[in-house]
Amino acid sequence: MTGTERKVFQKYYPPDFDPSKIPRAKGQRNRQFVQRVMTPFNMQCNTCHEYIYKGKKFNMKRETAEGESYLGLKIFRFYFRCPNCLAEITFKTDLENCDYQNEHGATRLFEAVKV
Repeated sequence: MTGTERKVFQKYYPPDFDPSKIPRAKGQRNRQFVQRVMTPFNMQCNTCHEYIYKGKKFNMKRETAEGESYLGLKIFRFYFRCPNCLAEITFKTDLENCDYQNEHGATRLFEAVKV
C-alpha cells in the first residue's frame, strides 16, 4: 500500500445521509480542558518549597474565568499540581499587562519590572 492510497481527499456520503440526525455532545458552558502548557514564570511551591522553573511542561486544566474579561477578551485560569507534593497551583492570564498573574499555591520568583 502506498501513501497516496491511504490519503483520501473526498469522502463518500450516501444519498440518504442526513447530518441533522448526528447526535451532538451537550457539555457545560464553562467546562475544563486539559492542555499541555509550559509554566510562564519561575515559581516556588508554598507547601514543600519545590522550585518550578519557567518553561517546565505540565498537563494543566484550563477554564474561562467566570465574570472576568479585558476589553471583551476572555481571561483563562490554569490549574496544575506540584510535581513533588501534589498541591494545587493556579495562575491566570493578565491581558492588561501582557503577563500572567499568580493566584494561589505558589510564590512567583523574579518579578519582571516593565517600564
